[in-house]
Amino acid sequence: MKILLAAGGTAGHIEPALTLADTLTAQDPTTEVVFVGRSVGLEARLVPERGRRLRTLPAVPMPRKPSKDLLLVAPRIAGSVRQMRRILAEEQPDVVVGFGGYVAAPAYLAARSAGVPIVIHEANARAGMANKLGARFTPWVAEAVAGSIPGATHMGMPMRTSIVTLDRSAQRAAARAHFGLDPDRTTLLVFGGSLGAKRLNEVVTGAAADLRAAGVQVLHAVGESATGVVPLGDDAIAYVTLPYIDRMDLAYAAADLAITRAGAMTCAELAAVGLPAIYVPLPIGNGEQRLNAQPVVSAGGGLLIEDADFTPGALRAQVLPLVADPQRLAEMGRAASAHGVRDGAERLADMVRAAGGS
Repeated sequence: MKILLAAGGTAGHIEPALTLADTLTAQDPTTEVVFVGRSVGLEARLVPERGRRLRTLPAVPMPRKPSKDLLLVAPRIAGSVRQMRRILAEEQPDVVVGFGGYVAAPAYLAARSAGVPIVIHEANARAGMANKLGARFTPWVAEAVAGSIPGATHMGMPMRTSIVTLDRSAQRAAARAHFGLDPDRTTLLVFGGSLGAKRLNEVVTGAAADLRAAGVQVLHAVGESATGVVPLGDDAIAYVTLPYIDRMDLAYAAADLAITRAGAMTCAELAAVGLPAIYVPLPIGNGEQRLNAQPVVSAGGGLLIEDADFTPGALRAQVLPLVADPQRLAEMGRAASAHGVRDGAERLADMVRAAGGS
């Protein structure tokens, strides 16, 4: 088979697509996978780095909600659809798989007109406009969070093998050594996505003394710009800051608890590895981050604190008692693990092959 994957804009679209590509070719090395994305942005770097071929389209942002702005999209999208039709004619894929985002809508429209089967994966609890549009054209729709698209098949998020096979207990000592952490201290992991998160940076670094006094060490991805970081003391072993964490599997293994935003991939990975978390949803967009976190929180695998309520006082009142309670952390970890879905990549690959008649 030849599969064309339309994914671009954010890591939340690109990483699941890359994982699906790896799964498809691992299952059958004769499968050919081609990506369609933008010539700028994350996909322009990540896709070639993973050894995958990338065809490019102009970016066409889709409004998050139906509005008059949607009418303005049509003229812009027409050129991208024409270019996508040329790509389809040249590549002759058996299936087009879309993950939402800037290049998905042209891919869906062009594939529909060319009669190429379409598979859609929706990562967020609240679907974007591109995937809502594409879902009208195909019965092959998958979702990571139940209820995001009517009629979709719930199958979780495609995740890297290093995450779904992670044994946190077995890797804990090596993981803490990797980051220069004390092997025996309770460890708090803080991260806010690839760019960091100003609110998380301000609150947690501002409470560094309280965390140290409680015997808690911190591994904190602060982002390249380290926006909002309060200057720390010299007790480096108790508070390790990094601009970005490349080995998230080791970060998860090192930690007893996480404080994080609530992107779809983050929620899926934390549940899959059984790491309890304090979710602080990003207070912009269409509210999807709160909805992403709600299922695992409802299952008992985490707590949710609204961005405006996440203050040093809230950290002292809610986080410090939690990290001092290993029994509760263990219970939350088991609840998160029971909620997690670890075979999303294989299930999505099966759907893709079924859509292509294989």
